[in-house]
Amino acid sequence: MITPAHPDRRPGQNPEAPCPLGSLHRGYSGHVHHISASHDTGALPPEELERRLIELGFVEGARVRILHEGLFGRDPIAVQVNGATVALRRREAMAILVS
Repeated sequence: MITPAHPDRRPGQNPEAPCPLGSLHRGYSGHVHHISASHDTGALPPEELERRLIELGFVEGARVRILHEGLFGRDPIAVQVNGATVALRRREAMAILVS
């Protein structure tokens, strides 16, 4: 099941437009659109973060689903990506654009 929109979208925004995985809530399901790492998305250099996310399976078209959110600040999140469960910090998940 693909969730068409999420609660953080403003009225009038295209529900199919890519948005950061880190801004979504538990239960979201969709596909990876692309990875867009920057210096704001983690402690690692953008190239290293992008490489690590790809190694974990966050490749274009991969199915993702947010399974769980941490208790404090909703961080970290547990994400299922193509059948594997991965824990990510929200700031690093902000580099993963999904639709």
